[in-house]
Amino acid sequence: MTTVHEPKTSPEIGGLGHSRRRVEDARFIEGRGNYVDDIELPGMLHMAIHRSPVAHAKILSIDTSEAEAVEGVVAVVTGELLANYNLAWMPTLSGDTQAVLATDKVRFQGQEIAAVIANDRYVAQDAAERIQVEYEELEPIVNPQRSLEDDAPLIRDDKEGQESNLCYEWESGDKAAVDAAFAKAAKVVTLETFYPRSHPAPLETCGVVADVNPATGQATIYMTSQAPHAHRTVFALVAGLPEQNIRIISPDIGGGFGNKVPVYPGYVVATAASLVIGKPVKWVETRTENLISTGFARDYYMKGELAVSEEGRILALRVDMISDQGAFYADAQPTKFRAGLFHIVTGSYDYPAAHVTTRGAYTNKAPGGVAYRCSFRVTEASYLIERLVQNAAYEIGMDPAEFRSKNFIRADQFPYVSPTGFVYDSGDYESAMRLAMEMIGYDEIQAEKEQARKEGRLVGIGMASFTEVVGAGHGEEYDILGLKMFDSAELRVHPTGKAILKLGVRSQGQGHETTFAQIVAEELGIPAADVKVVEGDTDNTPYGLGTYASRSTPVAGAATAVIARKLRDKAKKIAAHLLEASEEDLEWEPGKFSVAGDPDSSVTIQDVAFAAYTNPPPDLEAGLEGVNYYDPPNMTYPFGTYIVIVDVDPQTGQWKVRRMVAVDDCGVKINPMIVEGQIHGGLAEGFAMSSMQYITFDESGNCIGSNFMDYLIPTAWETPRFELGETITPSPHHPLGAKGVGESATVGSPAAFVNAVIDALQHLGITNIDMPVSADRVWAAMEEAKA
Repeated sequence: MTTVHEPKTSPEIGGLGHSRRRVEDARFIEGRGNYVDDIELPGMLHMAIHRSPVAHAKILSIDTSEAEAVEGVVAVVTGELLANYNLAWMPTLSGDTQAVLATDKVRFQGQEIAAVIANDRYVAQDAAERIQVEYEELEPIVNPQRSLEDDAPLIRDDKEGQESNLCYEWESGDKAAVDAAFAKAAKVVTLETFYPRSHPAPLETCGVVADVNPATGQATIYMTSQAPHAHRTVFALVAGLPEQNIRIISPDIGGGFGNKVPVYPGYVVATAASLVIGKPVKWVETRTENLISTGFARDYYMKGELAVSEEGRILALRVDMISDQGAFYADAQPTKFRAGLFHIVTGSYDYPAAHVTTRGAYTNKAPGGVAYRCSFRVTEASYLIERLVQNAAYEIGMDPAEFRSKNFIRADQFPYVSPTGFVYDSGDYESAMRLAMEMIGYDEIQAEKEQARKEGRLVGIGMASFTEVVGAGHGEEYDILGLKMFDSAELRVHPTGKAILKLGVRSQGQGHETTFAQIVAEELGIPAADVKVVEGDTDNTPYGLGTYASRSTPVAGAATAVIARKLRDKAKKIAAHLLEASEEDLEWEPGKFSVAGDPDSSVTIQDVAFAAYTNPPPDLEAGLEGVNYYDPPNMTYPFGTYIVIVDVDPQTGQWKVRRMVAVDDCGVKINPMIVEGQIHGGLAEGFAMSSMQYITFDESGNCIGSNFMDYLIPTAWETPRFELGETITPSPHHPLGAKGVGESATVGSPAAFVNAVIDALQHLGITNIDMPVSADRVWAAMEEAKA
């Protein structure tokens, strides 16, 4: 049921629902942020990496003599040297292994071969270019179809027992039930599409400053890390350092979007170099290094089939997907789910059966598979089902909105168990779609579209009604490298009534310092301005799994609410002691306890905090602090409907967005202004994916998209205006009713943009154009249709 959430606290307290200005922005806009590259330590050395120019080749020899002779060079590190310390290979977050520095052969262009440590970063870079490597080139494989052919060269010949390039196989659903449903279908609708490789391209590239003290064995590592606690554990496993001697500090992060979740070879080499040399070592990659070697996203080849009845009801879904994993299986995702949460591909629709089969293939490309502005692989899933549903409506001659409405999961069906096993917590898909249709004037545009065609104009209207799954996840099912996917919050209220909140997650621009303080304000009535939020230092925050895949608010936000409520329960006992009343007689309003029927007999939360340290009840432990590790009982399921109107030039294929309406339902909002900002960012990325942005490779394995001339980033010039709407359907199991929204716009919008273009062209028989749907691709499709 759609509800309205009004703030319960005053603007002075600033709890949930207040559009409080971001407190962290002041230091950023004044140039006072503190990023990894700002870290300067006494005696610090610099590292540069020599990378492979070829995609697949045996290494015959590595000559480092010229590099070693450069003045200022302290050391040159090779894989052979690291092997002496058992560091030539490292585990990935998906349970595979990855070369730190290549020893036997290179498996993608840009792979790390050797590293130079010098007293100046430019000296290090110049020396790295003098390293000579002799290669015997092998056939490069640049797509998973070729990779899985019987005669394809073996990429991972380092792995014992590996006889093919198959990386994984995984399936979900009921094959027999799906086959039976397809046998009785009146119509089978099929779509084969490719979601191309893209890159998060954060403003700040990846980097590290490793400082291993040879006297104490203490390792302090400043990293661009979205998951510092998990990274500390990985470092302990890889480097063999005692975990209590490892301190990961993740300072301000200039964007992450999943790119800063994996552990990269540069981190390991810099730490090993510091350990051996005994001095701090800094490594900050270049933009090209970031684009060609760090965690990518997407690269899914998908085939979907819908079985549809005579009446237009979906009977079943069948999906086959092949993912391009690159040279190493390094996805950052839950262990149990080999293709992430792609099986959410059933979407917002009610049908009894689905069967999803997935395969991953090794190729000669960079590894990664990160959750780029989405929960694990949900963007790809949403794109497939929303493109497929739109095409199904065309094929059976039904309006796409009517077809969706006929097949939506109804509001009274929640909690709803999907055919692939997800338990959707709440939703009202029909209301969100109807609101979006009303905002954009759906019926009027449909009428205009027909008239436009008569006049030689091409107008299209596209829709996507998506469901995302976020907040991974319940410990019985969700872990990464065995680490359960809980998260944490430690809250201390000082004697003066001010508070400090320490979190296991790490912001990269989401506004945690603002929004998490608002959660404390909501629960304890302490003004948000009086709450300090601390993240990113493993010595000074509770253990947590970090920020990625839209999990901060659903998991760490819940942990914050739970611990604040526990402290409020303790505060009530102290208030009863101060007021000489029983707990049962006390009433709570934000920031104050009072005796029922006697509002003048009251104490503030600040009074209680002072008493917690100066006058606690005799039978109660002093202090007002605690920690909570929150294991979510289920994930949350934000949803929405996006509608796009485009005008397509029939002469050139150029298309322009006339209007774009986005209706989101993320449950209860903590800070509406920040939510709107996150939606705008996600919509801009969705537009970029649909129209201009992808990374591809030539037949030799050369990366096309290794700079911002080839890999296009949307600017204000290209990006259309967005109109936002909302419905509010609280999550029934989240302590705040929040669902999270940070990535929904990227999940839902690409299909809406592409559906709009296809809608303008479908009368020509055009049913699919793979992203990016550029003008030349549209023109080519129109020419082919004419022929």
